[in-house]
Amino acid sequence: MAYSKLGRNSSARKALLRDLVTDLILNERIETTESKAKELRSIADKLITLGKRGDLHARRQASEFVRTNRSYTENIGEEATHHKNVDAVKKLFEDIAPRYQERNGGYTRILKLGPRRGDGAPMVFIELVK
Repeated sequence: MAYSKLGRNSSARKALLRDLVTDLILNERIETTESKAKELRSIADKLITLGKRGDLHARRQASEFVRTNRSYTENIGEEATHHKNVDAVKKLFEDIAPRYQERNGGYTRILKLGPRRGDGAPMVFIELVK
């Protein structure tokens, strides 16, 4: 299967995709370019399939790729934010994977937004299907 290099060397590409899939797991919806989203889709689907398996080996395989402890800000009202330190692997296995137990693939959706203002790159939302 052919894949896109995304204009990066292999280590930078792997780091980019690790960060994107971790953010997708934590936020369940992210905005990125179309080419990055298309590459991210296959990785996210494979990780959710690992989560559905749910055994120790699958958890270890997922934790090899996903960044484990990640802090992100959550809006909790008028300009008030809360910094949360969340384990993405735990959320993947306990919250996200059980949601898709009856579904055979197709866990993500790409919604086109239009061109980015600075360089005209096509922007999209990639989100987990409810």
